[in-house]
Amino acid sequence: MTQLKQFLPFLAGWALLLASVNFGQIAAINGFLQVLLFGFVVCIPTWRTERMSYVDIGWPWGLVVIGIVTAIMGQGDTTRTALVAGVYIFMGGRMGIFALKLWRLGALRRELPRYQYQVIRWERAGESNLAIARQAEVSAQGLANASFLAFPAMIIAANPASSISHIEVIGFAIACIAFLFESLADVQKVRFIIRTKAAGERNRVCKDGLWRYSRHPNYFGEWMVWNGLIVMAIPSTLHLFDAENPLVAGLMTAGLFFVSRIMYVTLVRHTGAKPAEFYSLQKRPEYAQYQKETNIFFPGPPRIS
Repeated sequence: MTQLKQFLPFLAGWALLLASVNFGQIAAINGFLQVLLFGFVVCIPTWRTERMSYVDIGWPWGLVVIGIVTAIMGQGDTTRTALVAGVYIFMGGRMGIFALKLWRLGALRRELPRYQYQVIRWERAGESNLAIARQAEVSAQGLANASFLAFPAMIIAANPASSISHIEVIGFAIACIAFLFESLADVQKVRFIIRTKAAGERNRVCKDGLWRYSRHPNYFGEWMVWNGLIVMAIPSTLHLFDAENPLVAGLMTAGLFFVSRIMYVTLVRHTGAKPAEFYSLQKRPEYAQYQKETNIFFPGPPRIS
């Protein structure tokens, strides 16, 4: 029953797309491709190895799928369609290529800490069938790609208006700046790891660059990319009410803003900040002090302890 509740919001979002006049076909094709991708890349390997880390390959490449399907099947203005499809392809491709590198290096031969933490959560909740719980967890992320996470792309790519509004430009700029912010944070973290390893220092806490102002600036940047896409989609919701049943258009608009909450909860509580900090506190003696001095998610000036 718990696993079923986890699926229901995403199934409802996908059903809404399938029932719409404008998005039924593209939602069916995207959903089919997401099921195919997750089935072979995530679900089967997870079942065989008892490791959920394969979702780190499937989920970002699922975003690339959304971008490609949108670029091919979007019925709106070509410039607008290309912009939103490009954001999805670059965002997913960057994470997907990195995940494939980890896989080739053998990093997925053991469960990543954030998914180890999920097992701890299940054990605390009394979950007895971990195999089914794992399948439900990874499948839900595939359904997210088939439903709400595709909303911004599909809504934007259906807008036929030939002129790009100021709000769309602002949203696209937010997404691009956030993408660079996230990438810079990752580069700073990698350089820190390389430097400390070369110096023979272990279990140090990265406070370089953006990490001085947020304990998880990369997650904040990723969240802001999605917020940029939502802002970019706002003008297209006006066309949505002209082209769709008002009830469907209203529910899709609400679902569009729901994307921000989905990503925030995921990046902070489920597979992001909270799991990472659970293990950082155990491994890094300085981390408790870092928590006192630095915001967990939203960047801000360091606090004086």
